[in-house]
Amino acid sequence: MKTFLTRVFTWWNGQTFGTQWWTARHGELVGQDDQGNMYYREKGGRISPALGFERRWVIYNGLAEPSRIPPEWHGWIHHTIDVPPTEQPVTVREWWKPHKPNLTGTPNAWRPPGSTLAQNRRPAATGDYKAWTPGR
Repeated sequence: MKTFLTRVFTWWNGQTFGTQWWTARHGELVGQDDQGNMYYREKGGRISPALGFERRWVIYNGLAEPSRIPPEWHGWIHHTIDVPPTEQPVTVREWWKPHKPNLTGTPNAWRPPGSTLAQNRRPAATGDYKAWTPGR
């Protein structure tokens, strides 16, 4: 019952019934990444008349967070490369890093030094600041 309600009322957690229906009717599975995200394109690689290019989409495994698309799939989903990584091997670059979730808005978010949220109090003024006064 929980899965049913989640699919009816949420769009950020996996796929809705509308997305599932569209994917079953028009989608062709291209591949899956190591996080379980599934990548689709329009059946037969048709060019969408509305878009002018091939429609591609991802169905996330869990929360819909676009930063979870790994580098090897990012180029394909954004039409930077034409061939998906399942059809042509991708050269792994040394600067590619494993996914880290976006922590913005959570208690684990990074707080810069001096932030009132970092230590629950503002640091003492150092005396190196002069307030601006109009007309000077």
